[in-house]
Amino acid sequence: MAEKVLTTPISAEDLEDIHVGDVIYLTGELTTCRDVAHRRVIEEKRPLPVDIKDGAILHAGPIIRPLGGDQYEMVTVGPTTSMRMEKFEEAFIRETGVRLIIGKGGMGEGTMRGCRDYKAIHCVFPAGCAVVAASCVEKIIAANWKDLGMPETLWTSKVRKFGPLIVSIDTHGRNLFEENKVIFNERKDKVCEEICREVGFIK
Repeated sequence: MAEKVLTTPISAEDLEDIHVGDVIYLTGELTTCRDVAHRRVIEEKRPLPVDIKDGAILHAGPIIRPLGGDQYEMVTVGPTTSMRMEKFEEAFIRETGVRLIIGKGGMGEGTMRGCRDYKAIHCVFPAGCAVVAASCVEKIIAANWKDLGMPETLWTSKVRKFGPLIVSIDTHGRNLFEENKVIFNERKDKVCEEICREVGFIK
């Protein structure tokens, strides 16, 4: 199967044939964006200092090596648990026009609605691969809101084939993690029944 590579800027049409469970990659610009940045945009109504309309964000707190002046190097960039941003993400998608959200683990109904209504997707970067992720970064091109400290700064990078990214929420209203919960619970119930039959002699 041919690799699916999204290149920023990303259009709604680019996402139409992408579904949960697909594996994709990103080339172009990617901005790290975590809890405090989301809170500033949604609760404090502060404009994001970087334009991410039709762009991509990464829920991550990277380790950065200063090179002098305004030059930086990405050392590691492990994804942060996306659910921490759940209460903000639907509004964040609406307000910013972001198309691709990358993080760790699944997200909930709010993000699912935001992705469906405003045509965005959420993807999971495999956990434990922070150095691999950093190797996909060609150059850090901007740093905004540095007053927040290294993990929360908005680091905008040029990336090439950033991934693999597993699509967990698509534009069609599907959520891979929620669908898997149903399947796993059905399997769990059957296994519990079998175990109970085998150990029924224990009083």
